[in-house]
Amino acid sequence: MLIEKDNQDISIQRQCDLLGIARSSFYYEPQANEDDLFLMNRIDEIYTGCPTFGSRRITAVLKRSDIDVGRRKVQSIMRKMGIEAIYPKPRLSQANSEHRVYPYLLRNLQIDRPNQVWCSDITYIRMARGWLYLVAVMDWYSRYILSWELSNTLDSSFCVHALQAALKMGSPEIFNTDQGSQFTSKLFTDELLHNDIKISMDGRGRCFDNIFIERFWRSLKYEEVYINEYQTVNDAYLGIQKYIRFYNNERYHQSLNYKTPYEQHYQICA
Repeated sequence: MLIEKDNQDISIQRQCDLLGIARSSFYYEPQANEDDLFLMNRIDEIYTGCPTFGSRRITAVLKRSDIDVGRRKVQSIMRKMGIEAIYPKPRLSQANSEHRVYPYLLRNLQIDRPNQVWCSDITYIRMARGWLYLVAVMDWYSRYILSWELSNTLDSSFCVHALQAALKMGSPEIFNTDQGSQFTSKLFTDELLHNDIKISMDGRGRCFDNIFIERFWRSLKYEEVYINEYQTVNDAYLGIQKYIRFYNNERYHQSLNYKTPYEQHYQICA
C-alpha cells in the first residue's frame, strides 16, 4: 500500500494530498459481500451500455445471462450504487430539498470557446473487492478533463476538492451540474459564487444536459476500468490517472476535427 499509517514524517492528510486522493479514500474498506459486488459490477456494465435501462430491464438482462435475481434485489443494488434510468438521468448524487436549485442556463446557448462552460458529474468505479466514486470537471467546448478526485463516500468534500483544483487552471463563465446534493451543497455553490461563476443545473429528466461527460464515463469504463481489476485504491488512482492523461493528450475526437481535448482547449493547430 502506498500510503503508510506509521509514517512519522508525513501525515496521512499530506500523503493523500500528494497522491491526489480524498482523505476518505485512505480508510477504504469493502462495503458489500462477494455476491452483491458481482451484481453491482454486472449492473454497472449493463447500465453503462444502456443507460436508459431501469431495474425491470436490467433484471431481464441478468436473467438472460443465467443470473437468478429478483427485481427488488436489483433495485436495492442500484440504490446502493446511486444510479437509476436516464429518465430521469443517472444520479449518483441525490437531491436535497433544503438546498437551492439553480436554473438550467445552456438551452440554445452557442458554446464556441474554452472556459465558457464547465461541467461536472460523478460515476461508480468498480474494484476487485469494493468500489469507489469518481468526480471529474470537464470543459464543455474542448472535452478537456481539468481535474478529478476519487472517494469511497458520496459527501460533498471530494467534489469541492476537484472544483478547487480545476479553478487553479482557469475559470469558466458557467458551471453546469445535475441537482445532486453534492453540487447543490453550500460548500460547492459558495465556491462558484465566490469566483463570480454562473451556476447552471440540469432539469429533471433531461438526459442530454451533461452529455459530454456521460460519454467520457463510457470511454473510461470500456477502455480502462473494465479491462483492469483494481486491487487497491492506489491501483485505481494510477490507472485512471494514466487514462485521463491519454484521453486529454492523445485521444483524437472526430467531433473536434480529430484534435485532442488538449489541442482544442489550448487552441493548438493540429
